[in-house]
Formats: sequence, C-alpha cells, structure tokens
Amino acid sequence: MRSAADLAQLREAIAAVDRELVALLARRRALARAIGRAKASAGLPVLDPAREVEVVRRAAAWARELGADEEWVRALFWQIVAGCRRAQREGEACAPPSGASA
Repeated sequence: MRSAADLAQLREAIAAVDRELVALLARRRALARAIGRAKASAGLPVLDPAREVEVVRRAAAWARELGADEEWVRALFWQIVAGCRRAQREGEACAPPSGASA
C-alpha cells in the first residue's frame, strides 16, 4: 500500500497533467476560432459533420494505439469538437454543452 507521501506525489503529478490538458484545450480553442474566421472568409459553414467524424475517429485510433479507453476518448472528443464548434460560431471558449457536467 502506498504511503500518504506517495499519494500526495501522485496527486501532484495528476495536477500537472491537468494543467497541461487545460493549456492544450485553450490552444485548441484558439485554433478553432482561427479556423472559424477562415471559414467565414471563405464563405464556408461552421458545421462540417464529415470533418468532425474524422477528428473523433482519429482520436479513437490514437487511443487504441496507446492502450487508452477508446470509447471514453471518443466521448471526450465529441465534447471537445462541440465546444470548439461553438467557439467558431460565437467566439466562446471550448466548454461542455449547457447542462453537461464536468
């Protein structure tokens, strides 16, 4: 069994990963907003279902390669894609849909 010090160290490591995840999500949001501007300039719609499916499938494939839970990653990426689609439309941050719990 791990000691309290081991537990604290593991929690610190998770906090560091969480910070990296948040930074990556913020970076993804900024890129999504830039894509939204490019789509607007080109007269393209924000919604691109085929592209969204491609993004989620690619993430699921990476999950398989890395031994991660593929369904969990797929569900997570649908949330990320939906939030970033909203960011393209409204300039919002990538956030879960209204009513979704974090």
